[in-house]
Amino acid sequence: MTCATQFRWTSAACTDVGLVRERNEDACLDAPERGLWAVADGMGGHAVGDFASRSIVQALAALAPPDSLDQAIDAARQAIQTVNQQLVDEAQRMKVRVIGSTVVALVACERRCGCLWAGDSRLYLYRDGHLKQLTRDHSHVERLRARGLITAEEAKHHPAHNTITRAVGAAPTLDLELLTLDIGDGDIFLLCSDGLSNEVEDDEIAAVLESGDCAQTADALVALALAHGGHDNVSVVVIRAEDIGGGSDKTLLNPEV
Repeated sequence: MTCATQFRWTSAACTDVGLVRERNEDACLDAPERGLWAVADGMGGHAVGDFASRSIVQALAALAPPDSLDQAIDAARQAIQTVNQQLVDEAQRMKVRVIGSTVVALVACERRCGCLWAGDSRLYLYRDGHLKQLTRDHSHVERLRARGLITAEEAKHHPAHNTITRAVGAAPTLDLELLTLDIGDGDIFLLCSDGLSNEVEDDEIAAVLESGDCAQTADALVALALAHGGHDNVSVVVIRAEDIGGGSDKTLLNPEV
C-alpha cells in the first residue's frame, strides 16, 4: 500500500545562478506524482556547496513511496540525517571546515503535508489571497528579531543577514524543524532559497502567485529576483493543490521541533 492523495498536484521548479555568483549551488526537487518537493542551498563561500545541496536532493529523490505522512516525514528526516553525516565526514576527509547546505522539504499524503527544514530556505503558503511564511529562518538576525532587538526591516539590511545557525553538514548533530498542516483546495505552496526572499518583498511574491499557474509563476519569481539585483543563486518550487474529492478543512498546526 502506498500513500494515497486526495489532491491533484501540479508544480514547477526554476533555478538560476543569478547575476553575481559564478556557480549555482542551489538544487531543487520537483516530484508532484510522489508528493515530494525540496530546495537546498549550498552554503555560499564554503567548499563544494553544490555537492552538498545536490546530495540532499538526490537522497530525497531516492526515497521509496511511503504508506503514511508520518512514514514520509520519518523517511525524509532519516535521508537528510544520513547526508548530514556524509557531509561532515567529507569535510574532514578534504580538511575543510564545513561542507553544508540549507534544506526545506515538503511531503504530502492524503489531506495533510509536512515540512522539514534547516537554515533560511523557506516555505510559504498562499491561501485565499493571503501569503504566509510558514517556516522560521534559522539565522542570527531571526534570533535578534524574535527577541525584539531589531525590526523586520532592520533584519533585511543587518550585516549578519546571511549568517545561518543551522544547516545540513554544519555539525554531527542536526536538528531539523518540523511543521504539519492540513491541505486546502487551491492552496499554493512556495519553496525558495534566500536568493528570492532576500530580493523580493512578500507582497510582490503574493502578486505573482495569484495567477495560480505554477510554471509561469516559478519563472516570473526568478525573473523578479534577477530584476532586483540577482545577488545570489535563486531557486523556487511552486506547488498547487486541487481537491478532487470534495471540500476539505484547513487547519494550520503549530510548528514542532
